Amino acid sequence: MLRVRTMREEDIYGVSAVRVKGWQAAYPGMVPQDHLDALTVAEDARMRRDMFARSTGSVLNLVAEEDGAVVGWAALGPSREEDREADDGELLALYAAPDRVGAGVGKALMQQTLAAARERSFRRLVLWVIAANTRARRFYERGGFVLDGRSANWSVDGTDVPEVRYRKDLAPPDLRG
Repeated sequence: MLRVRTMREEDIYGVSAVRVKGWQAAYPGMVPQDHLDALTVAEDARMRRDMFARSTGSVLNLVAEEDGAVVGWAALGPSREEDREADDGELLALYAAPDRVGAGVGKALMQQTLAAARERSFRRLVLWVIAANTRARRFYERGGFVLDGRSANWSVDGTDVPEVRYRKDLAPPDLRG
């Protein structure tokens, strides 16, 4: 049974495994292969432990768990964009373990992330995705995100990786009850 919950410190290694293996499965041909080959779960977990220890609580990390194992991860926080409004949020990350892609993990994480965004009174969410990542782009479009016309190059080991920005306007919760 799939369950989405707030990430705990003991989830760090599992989250790092999902992220690193997710990058290595999804990004060949989009990100320099040397960069992908150099990624390690141990190093990502070390970095993530440091971030977790310094966390101020402004970023919500969620995990999807199945049979006690982390099979997905999402991060939500205030928008980092220059053109942001005070009530803009940003979907900072959403990954499913490569062997769980298409099994509802991403959808469950997205539903919980959208609920959390509304609880935090975000009126809009933005996210960035690699322009060539058509699978992820279809996923976000099915979830109601639309291209907003912004694009940028993300530099990975000196190689420009084009990204595009999506947004989703969030309806305020129905308080009528």
